[in-house]
Amino acid sequence: AWSLSQGVLSNISSITDLGGFDPVWLFLVVGGVMFILGFAGCIGALRENTFLLKFFSVFLGIIFFLELTAGVLAFVFKDWIKDQLYFFINNNIRAYRDDIDLQNLIDFTQEYWQCCGAFGADDWNLNIYFNCTDSNASRERCGVPFSCCTKDPAEDVINTQCGYDARQKPEVDQQIVIYTKGCVPQFEKWLQDNLTIVAGIFIGIALLQV
Repeated sequence: AWSLSQGVLSNISSITDLGGFDPVWLFLVVGGVMFILGFAGCIGALRENTFLLKFFSVFLGIIFFLELTAGVLAFVFKDWIKDQLYFFINNNIRAYRDDIDLQNLIDFTQEYWQCCGAFGADDWNLNIYFNCTDSNASRERCGVPFSCCTKDPAEDVINTQCGYDARQKPEVDQQIVIYTKGCVPQFEKWLQDNLTIVAGIFIGIALLQV
């Protein structure tokens, strides 16, 4: 049983392209760095300790430089980032039923962005439960997850079967039942619509650091 569970976890890690890395460690590292910087800056100012203040200033400068570099690289390589996002989403679509946390993340993303798949609902053909092949015996064949379904404000309870057989319908009828736009284009649209807000947040953070 232990070896089987290890194999499943290994497969999920390879599918999600995380290489076995637990995202919790990222939050721990970021939190630890923020604590150390905050501690150094606070104690350095209170005690007028020049070493701690220099440590605080240098590391804050390094973080600011890394943020600036990341922003420039994101603009220059935006097409590459778009391709990687498409690759990441589609890889995680394959593992949708294998990891409950991943499943909840994908459902939240599709509901929030009102999207389905990376570039469209047909991306769900990558999942063994939702693909449209004749050999697929799943009841969810040629369907999509409930998070792809358009919402009826009058419904208080989520119909988890609303996406069944959705992709067997003509495209015109699909648009009534499910979101047909992909999450990558919807994310790009959100960035364009909120460019001023996003830029303002980054500039505000940069000014605080300076």
